[in-house]
Formats: sequence, C-alpha cells, structure tokens
Amino acid sequence: IGKESCCSKESGACCMNRSVGFLSVGIDVGADFSLMAFALPSQELLGKPYKIIHSSQHSLNGAVEKIKTLSQKYQLPARVFMESTGIYHYPLYHKMKDAGFDVFVLNPLVTHAGRDLNVRNIHNDKYDSQKIALLGLRPGLKTSLIPSDQVISMKVILREYYAVKKEISMYICRLKNQLRQAFPQFLPLFSKVNGVTAMAILCEYPNPESLLNAGEHAVADFMKSVSHNGPLKVQKKAAALIQAAQDARSFGHWNHGISILIRHYIEMIRLLDIRAKTLLAQAKALLAEQDSKTLAHQTELLQTIPGIGFLSALTLICELGDFSAFKRPKQLFSYFGLDPIVRQSGNYNGTNLKLSKRGSPFARRCIFVIALQSISLNIHKEPKNPVLRTFYEEKCMCKAKMTAIGAVMHKICNLIFAVLRNDAPFVLQTPEQHNAAYLSKTHSVA
Repeated sequence: IGKESCCSKESGACCMNRSVGFLSVGIDVGADFSLMAFALPSQELLGKPYKIIHSSQHSLNGAVEKIKTLSQKYQLPARVFMESTGIYHYPLYHKMKDAGFDVFVLNPLVTHAGRDLNVRNIHNDKYDSQKIALLGLRPGLKTSLIPSDQVISMKVILREYYAVKKEISMYICRLKNQLRQAFPQFLPLFSKVNGVTAMAILCEYPNPESLLNAGEHAVADFMKSVSHNGPLKVQKKAAALIQAAQDARSFGHWNHGISILIRHYIEMIRLLDIRAKTLLAQAKALLAEQDSKTLAHQTELLQTIPGIGFLSALTLICELGDFSAFKRPKQLFSYFGLDPIVRQSGNYNGTNLKLSKRGSPFARRCIFVIALQSISLNIHKEPKNPVLRTFYEEKCMCKAKMTAIGAVMHKICNLIFAVLRNDAPFVLQTPEQHNAAYLSKTHSVA
C-alpha cells in the first residue's frame, strides 16, 4: 500500500523498465510446498506449474535449474515474483536470491485485485501461480520492499510480545467472567483484577466462603504481606472484602470448578506476564547488540515526540522497515491504514467514509495510543502536547470525537515523517512559530 516500490533495492533491478523482455516466474507460496508457473513477455504460459517441496533439497535445486533452463532456452533474463504470505515466503525468497535471480514480493492486495479476471470462479494453487506470473509482466507493477534481517528479527520479537499481551487480556476477561458468576461484589473493590494484591487474595481465597472462614483479621494480615498500603487502608479493604463475601451469599453462585479455574487463570496471567517482560528485555538487548545503529538512532528520535515511549517508537520503526521508501507523509497514512475509503460513481460522492485499515494493524494501534497520549493531561493537569490538544478540542467543536482523534493521528504521522526525514529531534512549536520559521526560511532563500 504506502510502502511499495517499483524497484527492488536488494536486487538492483527496476520492475518499471519494460523495454527489455524477461521470463516472468510466478510462485504461489504455501506452508509446505509452492507452485511455480512461467510466462513469456507475450503473456504465453509455459507448460504446467512446477511443484516445489520445501523439505526436499532435490526439489528446491530442481526449481532453480528449471528457471535457468527456460531462461537459456528463450534467451530471456528471469524475474521471480511471489506473494507475501506471512513468514512462509522468506526461505524461498532468499533461496532464489542466493541463486542469482531478481526476486520481487507482491502485496496480497495487489494479487487479489486480479482474482476475478476469469469468468469462472476458480481459486487453486495452479491458477494463482499462473496469475502471479502474468501479473509480473504488468507495466508499473508495485512490489514490496523486504526489510533487513535486523529489522525482521526485532519485528518478530515485538509481534510475539503483543501476542502474549493479548493472551494476558484474554485470561483477564475469563477471570472477570468467573468472578461475575461466583463473586460479583469483588470486582468494584479493586481498580484492576490483575493487580498484585487482587490476584494474591483470589489465589489464597478463591471463593466468598473461604474469605468468611478466614475472618477479617486473617485477611488483613495476609494483605499486609502482599500490599504496599498502610495498615489503616489494609484494614479498611479487608473489612470491605468480608462484607462483599457476605453479600455474595445472597447474590452469586459458586462451585468447586470455578475455584479451580480462578487459580488456573491467575497462574497463566503471572506466567505470561513474566514471558512478556522477558521478550521486551530481549528486544532491548538485541537493539543494543546490533551492528547497525540506524534502528536505535531512529527509535531515540521518535521518543523525543511527546506521547511516544520506547515500545511504541521501536514498533513503528520496525513496522516501517526502510523509511527511505516513503517520500511523502500521505504514504505513511496509507501504510498505516489511515487513508479514507473512496466511494464515487457518476454524480455520487460518498461522504460517510471510514478508514481503510489496510495497513499494519500493529503500527495503527501504536498511532492510536500515541494520539490518546498526546491529547491527555499529565499529573499536573497540563496537556502533554499543547498544540495537538488545542487542535483536538477545535475539531471536537464540529466533528465527532473519534473523527477528531483520526485527525490527530494524521498529525502524528506528519510529526513522525518530519523527524525521520530531517534526522533531528522533535521541537515543539505552535502553528504561529512554525509559519514564522517557514516564512523566514523562504525569504532567506529568495
């Protein structure tokens, strides 16, 4: 989408140059095997697709020899095109690169755009490989850039971190659901059910009856060992727990299975929380050990923008990959999926439009969180980013709140683009200061 290029920086071959014909090799990548089809510049398909078995070295070498044989037979250079399929295309991509071929990766949105060119409703690996081979012959075809191994290694760690955090949220929801059935009065007593004190109490007293049997003093003594609050606050909280347990007798249904599940969910939350912290620590260590300091430098630059922390900055840089592929801020909007859907036909122009959400969901979530942080207030009730806070409040006068946040997200993208383009830390300026600096620079050039 935004991050596409008609040139492959790694191969050095530009797919916009159609003056010289080439043999188009289309590969439909699968998890365990792939199908490879061939097309001449005249769009003539050659023979049947070749099956590549990923676990067979003989099959992989045979695929390379097949391409070389056809390239020599027709006296045409070969260009390999494959669809980006999660992680499965990486081994085959590097295999073909090591064999000396120009390899291009296509965004699935590009390949799916031509899915319905055939009148018949056909969708199989054979047809898809032939379609990719013919698609490779299309003038002006946009191909995706493959980031470096350093960026990819960091990206997989961060995505696993987010997956673990998502699993933690799932277990928290399950824990709340069990409490709503057996002990609904417990939930209002703690701001977070996954807090240290709340989980310790639930693990020690997994049902209302166990709290009542222990008594207020025993509960208070236990809370003192796990909580950092003072004795008066602990005593007050223990009394509230005993009262909630008594109320649960009249409203709430408990059984032994619920107690087992509550302890199981708490153990899983604790275990996954440790794994998430370990992954984040490993990401920091990997960032410090990398030979190229570009990733660390760009991460530090983004952290100078108010509202952006280490995790958000590193996630954005990894999702961007090679920033040099972006020439305009609007390309960032598209890559993050923040560009609006366009609906126009004849005299009709759609107005009730939403975000396309076609880009990286991880980057888009980061941008959304950064926007919320930018317009929020700090502990001193002062806006973290006064400029964006004022802009948001002005938008809310005539737009819905989510629409205003969407506009703030666009501003965030502009800031990210400017910081990375200028390779300089962020400096907070009001619109008036920015205009004055721009006019001063324009007059000095004139």
